[in-house]
Amino acid sequence: MAEEAAVRAQAEAVRRLKQDKADPDEIAKEVAKLLEMKAQLGGDEGKHKFVLKTPKGTRDYSPKQMAIRERVFNAIITCFKRHGAEVIDTPVFELKETLTGKYGEDSKLIYDLKDQGGELLSLRYDLTVPFARYLAMNKITNIKRYHIAKVYRRDNPAMTRGRYREFYQCDFDIAGQFDPMIPDAECLKIVHEILSDLKLGDFLVKVNDRRILDGMFAVCGVPDSKFRTICSTVDKLDKMPWEEVRSEMVGEKGLSPEAADRIGEYVQLHGGLDLIERLLQDPKLSQNKLAREGLGDMKLLFEYLTLFGIAGKISFDLSLARGLDYYTGVIFEAVLLQQENDHVEESVSIGSVAGGGRYDGLVGMFDPKGRKVPCVGVSIGIERIFSILEQKVESLMEKPARPLLCSAGGVRTRTESPIFSVLGDDLWGSHWRPDHFFSSPRTWLVQLQLEGHFNSQQYQASEEKIRTTETQVLVASAQKKLLEERLKLISELWDAGIKAEVLYKKNPKLLNQLQYCEDTGIPLVAIVGEQELKDGVVKLRVVATREEVNVRRESLVEEIRTRTSQP
Repeated sequence: MAEEAAVRAQAEAVRRLKQDKADPDEIAKEVAKLLEMKAQLGGDEGKHKFVLKTPKGTRDYSPKQMAIRERVFNAIITCFKRHGAEVIDTPVFELKETLTGKYGEDSKLIYDLKDQGGELLSLRYDLTVPFARYLAMNKITNIKRYHIAKVYRRDNPAMTRGRYREFYQCDFDIAGQFDPMIPDAECLKIVHEILSDLKLGDFLVKVNDRRILDGMFAVCGVPDSKFRTICSTVDKLDKMPWEEVRSEMVGEKGLSPEAADRIGEYVQLHGGLDLIERLLQDPKLSQNKLAREGLGDMKLLFEYLTLFGIAGKISFDLSLARGLDYYTGVIFEAVLLQQENDHVEESVSIGSVAGGGRYDGLVGMFDPKGRKVPCVGVSIGIERIFSILEQKVESLMEKPARPLLCSAGGVRTRTESPIFSVLGDDLWGSHWRPDHFFSSPRTWLVQLQLEGHFNSQQYQASEEKIRTTETQVLVASAQKKLLEERLKLISELWDAGIKAEVLYKKNPKLLNQLQYCEDTGIPLVAIVGEQELKDGVVKLRVVATREEVNVRRESLVEEIRTRTSQP
């Protein structure tokens, strides 16, 4: 039949386009045409069997898979709340012009929708651009928020590695004008806490700065007009060897071989404070204003990370680029590591599980007057994490579970099932309660039930206020030059599971800190001062009654838990 011949010809045309790696928009257009032809042919003849499947790059989740997802989401949300974040939501689709021009070369991956009622729409590509639009539209200049929702990318999916066309992002962002690097350091602390809590294995967080990259490109002889496109190519270094990256720079992007070779000398460098100090003395980079600014802030960042006790897991890596156009300062990416074999100590990366950075100009792109709101944030690569945990569970499913206790009448049971090593110790602990366990690994869990930890009455500092965070305590200082002590104390509280905040100012006034607690409903203030440091105590203030007591530092966590009814 002529119709069937036309379908075959169209299918062949689509195959050729894919082989030639044609423009994705052209391929999508021809695929849609092919599907329409097939539908018409099937409707007329009724001979073509309907294939029941999920669309490419998407998947369903079974109850057991959802149990793992719930555990991961709970760990992430708990961490975000511990750092004082509020939650927002935005539409799953945006005006097309909202998303256009924000993602560089990745813009071709945006899903466009057909014209509906006169508006050109696109599915959101990430949660960052909608957040910036939200800030500009509502004239918000100061917020710490988290957002967990699905995003969509017309990418080539790799399902086994957690790359989908529909997937969740878990974002934490701090917007506002603050002293340098304090919010940036907290974002890295959050990444460290989440990856440590999930027990995925050894990890490393790479950091760099767009200003250092741009300064490096300038001194290497890259024309200004090629900065962004060369940055996108450098971003591929985690997937391609340097020779291929260099070839793309020279062959496809038109960069001179000499400039590419000079870039190659820098992008192979990684280290810590010692490397920063070395680059500050570099005869080329030190003469570039942008690079000097970036290196100065990077040095300050590492000093704060040292106070948080996590500098050992952070690597200053000049090969890190992150291809999105909107980054303006610090950028970072967390990767999981594995040993190549038992005889090799060198760790190798097995994939990114978190990323983020500073984007000070994005909100201004939406504001009619171009007013900027500095922002920094992190996105947790939740689907990659799910894939890793699912693979671990699947590999353990064949091992039999050995019950330790079997009882009736409401007494809890416990098991040595290998599932415990995947879902973490807190499956049998403060976060989760397994109501039933079975010896059969295929029915390892019937129900997971979250135990309630949040007593809203205890957390309310004022009955009239609707609290948008669950922060238990603000770490404050009574005198100047105590930022380091505040950061040390809040790091101790976060590590102990206390939901705490600190103002991102080097020398905030005590009155402003107390007023912040009044405005947000934080019930307690932990005040450090010179005398308190000498005496080894912390002054704990109850905001509602203004009662103040001196608490030994080693007893502070327990005192906060008692006063906020946190088990």
